[in-house]
Amino acid sequence: MTGPVNTSPRTSLLAAYGPILAVALVLALLPLATTANTVLNAMVLALLIALAGQGWNILGGYGGQFSFGHAVFFGTGAYAVALLQSRLGLNAYLAFGAAVAIGAAVGAAIGFLSFRSGLRGSYFALVTLAFAEVFRIVANASPWTGGASGALIKLDMRPENFQFASRATFFWIALALVTAALVATRMMERSRFGAYLVAIRENEDAAKALGVNTFRVKLQAITASAAVTAAAGAFYAQYFLFVDANIAFGTWISVEALLVPIVGGLGTVFGPLIGALALHGLAEATKALAGRLPGADLALYGALLVLAIAFAPNGVQGLFNRLKGGFSTRRAA
Repeated sequence: MTGPVNTSPRTSLLAAYGPILAVALVLALLPLATTANTVLNAMVLALLIALAGQGWNILGGYGGQFSFGHAVFFGTGAYAVALLQSRLGLNAYLAFGAAVAIGAAVGAAIGFLSFRSGLRGSYFALVTLAFAEVFRIVANASPWTGGASGALIKLDMRPENFQFASRATFFWIALALVTAALVATRMMERSRFGAYLVAIRENEDAAKALGVNTFRVKLQAITASAAVTAAAGAFYAQYFLFVDANIAFGTWISVEALLVPIVGGLGTVFGPLIGALALHGLAEATKALAGRLPGADLALYGALLVLAIAFAPNGVQGLFNRLKGGFSTRRAA
């Protein structure tokens, strides 16, 4: 006979948010274990992609609205920070907050135009790709954005700007942003809004028949998704102090943002972080082959990626859950 199950709110909150805080604490210790710039730089880039992937995951993983053009939000955040600092003289933190708000506004505008027109599936994906390309062309041609030369953020060592920060400090800032995104995603997952979003992903027509305002839910989802992705773009600009149209609105970030949730686990809280760490760890590991056999690292990286998607369609987290379930079943038997 088993004892009573503890279902107190405190236990529920600990089960929901405890793993997030534990992972954040473990990762936060990394700069204390190593001061190598190559390691810290690789981890900062992995966290940057994880943040962009978490933005994509809110809309694509939970809502089923696949986007091929999340670069439009990433680039908006990057250019907003660069221009607000270089043109208007805002400090880094105010510019960062404004960039996130501008990215959210762009997401709301694109979502309103797309979802009000009834676009879904491949049509929505192509529209987001078109928006990203339009923004890239405009940024590349406009003299106010620096045109093809890009926008440069001047190095400022004042305390109100975080360009004075060390590589380790940038790592902790990136980790704080990712942790905040993880917590926000968990909160969304446990809310009624999250349930509506999953219902739309599973069957939008059925959700609408049950009384869900699908237009409003999808509009809120793309706004939140754009804000998180714009935060990744704003951090990128602060980290590298330079941005141009091909970097900010390039297809590379759209691919990375959708790839890490797919590899890590679509529609899961930790999926984008797991996918980013796995893919960037794999990329760093295969770089050693480049010196001996040019192109071999990319070929091996691509082959392993195809195998991962083929044999783990639910991502790394789904594979782990499946293995854990099988172990629990064998132990019970």
